[in-house]
Amino acid sequence: MRQAVWLLDVDGVVNVTRPGWGAAPCNGTAHVGAVEYRLRWAPALIDRIRAMHRAGAVEIRWCSTWCVEADQVERLFGLPRLGRSWTHEMSTSTAAGAKLGAAREVVAQGRPLIWTDDAETPTSGPVYEELTASGRALLIAPLPNRGLQPAHLDQIEAFVASAAASAEVDETAALHTARRLLGEPAESSADLIG
Repeated sequence: MRQAVWLLDVDGVVNVTRPGWGAAPCNGTAHVGAVEYRLRWAPALIDRIRAMHRAGAVEIRWCSTWCVEADQVERLFGLPRLGRSWTHEMSTSTAAGAKLGAAREVVAQGRPLIWTDDAETPTSGPVYEELTASGRALLIAPLPNRGLQPAHLDQIEAFVASAAASAEVDETAALHTARRLLGEPAESSADLIG
């Protein structure tokens, strides 16, 4: 099965001014060199991200200017080490192109893509059409002051489940084709589905 990849931004997606989620937000400080940054997030959002990571349903990668300092946000949020879309320092202006490049790479690999970014994830236009043409991409651009909300996580979980089911059907069809090419008896269509 080709595991879905979730490209996850930090600021405006997890770190937001009004996270909601029906409970008091958490606050903490991350350090980048001598500079301190105050972050604010919904603990329930982090719980759902952590649960999806633990279940192995999706490969989560930071896709943020925080990539180099992602250990700081992982420590604050209580998340395990997640993948990084890049490992070198990047400015906000160069990160925009790098984020799109990371999304295109996932799609080119034939893997289902989830991309959550308040500023760079397209919601319409040619790039949106390019990334979603195969039906294997979920692009979410949350409001930057609210970030990801419960309905967004519901969408992500449904997309991951659908991608996993689709991959299972693809693998079964590939196995059937391989058996046929090897001269083994074909299975009924009912055997292929269930």
